[in-house]
Formats: sequence, structure tokens, C-alpha cells
Amino acid sequence: MPFITLTFSIEGDALPALLGPNDVNLRELEKLLISDIHVRGTDLTLGGDPDNPLDLQLSQNVIKSLLESYHQGVPIDLSIVRRTVEMLRGASQDDPAEVFSTQVVNVRGRTIRAQTAGQKKYVDAIDKHTIVFGIGPAGTGKTYLAVAMAVNALRSKEVNRIILTRPAVEAGENLGFLPGTLNDKIDPYLRPLYDAMRDMMEGEKVRRLLDTGVIEVAPLAYMRGRTLNNAFVILDEAQNTTAEQMKMFLTRLGAGSKMVVTGDATQVDLPGGKKSGLAVARRVLEGKNEDIVFQDLTSEDVVRHSLVTAIVEAYGEYDEEMARKKANRHER
Repeated sequence: MPFITLTFSIEGDALPALLGPNDVNLRELEKLLISDIHVRGTDLTLGGDPDNPLDLQLSQNVIKSLLESYHQGVPIDLSIVRRTVEMLRGASQDDPAEVFSTQVVNVRGRTIRAQTAGQKKYVDAIDKHTIVFGIGPAGTGKTYLAVAMAVNALRSKEVNRIILTRPAVEAGENLGFLPGTLNDKIDPYLRPLYDAMRDMMEGEKVRRLLDTGVIEVAPLAYMRGRTLNNAFVILDEAQNTTAEQMKMFLTRLGAGSKMVVTGDATQVDLPGGKKSGLAVARRVLEGKNEDIVFQDLTSEDVVRHSLVTAIVEAYGEYDEEMARKKANRHER
């Protein structure tokens, strides 16, 4: 059978980095790509069928992109290999190396970077605009990246403080019947924000900044009546705000401040079928001002375990099916 080959001569540490420890990246590439891959010395050779040139072209683009990512300081691991192949195989025009080299903040000797094209657009939107809505399913990095951008803004003295808030929705439990003080009762709702912040800074430094008010973590109700100046303000779980709460929050914006609103429109826990403030805000504000941006993240931006993507997509299909059935019943 006719066979065509393409050889890369890769010098220095780039080839070991590309292959991964014990050739784990190489084995993953062999599973994901149709082309044959052979390594001898410093040469990596791709082989393919001339009747299917696009297969070899994809393989060539993947190797080039991974090498470009490496030269831009991106550690090449299995997740980078998989996402590079997915992006180049899909219809996206985004350059994987450009996406993965987008640095958000350096913490504890490691660099937090965008992991998907959607995340890069989200990070860029936060950098360039005053109010950004990050909307998408669990695992897409909405809150984590927002906190990372807030830490970066605080370090670079773009803001004087960070304010993290979320609505304390009683998801199946009545706060009044829970034991402890008010802080004890609301703490479980705020715990994800504490966790994200402590992943960015040493625990002792977080405690010190909390004590001095440089970092504030509080329920949304505590925002009423305030003007938030020179602050990076993050509203998490915004799908569980009412329309009134969302309006109250957005109108707290003060001079020199930036706001990021995150939420998953499919996970509304409001009682009594109340309209989500996140949905209302999109309807009211989208397209009204260029400094207010709505950035959607999808299952393609999930960066947790690969099963999370499958779960998100499966539930998305289920929700669509239920919506069609509901529409059909109304038509009858």
C-alpha cells in the first residue's frame, strides 16, 4: 500500500517533553491520531495514507502545535495533548498554543493558564471589560479563573480589595433550623469561594487579608446599600439570585471596580419557580453596552475529569428532550 511520511528533527529537551514520562504522551497521540508515529534518536516520523492526506495534515498540525506550546513554556501533559487534538480536529479557528500560553496568575511556583479556547475568551473578557458574565456548566473554571484574575489584579494594585459573594439559597434546608451562629449557617454556602482563594494564596496570608478586610467573603444580602469602589467583585452562583437581587448587586459598582458574575443557567435552585436574576440580566443587558460582556462556556470547556464532560452533555440532551416534550404538550 502506498505510504507517505513526514519527519520532524527535534533537538534538546523538546522531544522528551513531547513524548512525556515513559512515553505516556506518545501513547496518547497514537490512540488519538490515525497516522503512524515512530521515534528514532531526535527524529519523530509521521506516516499516513496518501489517499487520506487530511489525517497526516492533522497529525502534523498537532505535533507543530505541541512543540509551539512547549517553547512558550506550557508543560505538555495528557490534558494538553487531548485538548490540542480536539481543537485542531474541530471547527474552531483558535490556535491551541496561543490558548494554553495565556497566563492568568503565578501561584506557589505554578502558573494558572487558560485550558480551553472558551476559557481564554473568558479571561480576555475579564481583562478588557468592567462587567463580565461567565455562564456555563460545572467544571468550566468560571469561579476559579475569576478568583485568579482577582488575585492578579490585587497583586498588580489595579484594585485595593477583593469581594467574593454568592446567594445563600436554601437548597432543601431551612437556615433557621440549622444549628450555630449566622456565620456557621452561611459558611457552607461560601466554602467554595474560600477554597478557590486558598488555592491562590498561602492560608496564613488569606487569613491576614480577611482580617484586614482586603479580602471579603460574604452572602449577597450583605452587599445591599453599599458602593464598592476600587474592588474586584465576584458574584458566584448567580443563577440563584432573583431579578431584584441581581439589580441590587450590579448597581453596587463603584469607581475603579470590576465585576464578574458567574452562574449555570441550568442549575436554578430558587423556590417557587421564581425567575432567575441571571436570565433576566441577560435579557435586559446583553448588547446594551460594550463594557458589559456575556461569555458562554460549554461542555467543551470542562477541565475536570473527562467523565464530567460526558455527564454535562448527557444532562444537556435530557433537558432538551424534556423541553421538547413540554412544548409538544402545550401544542396539543
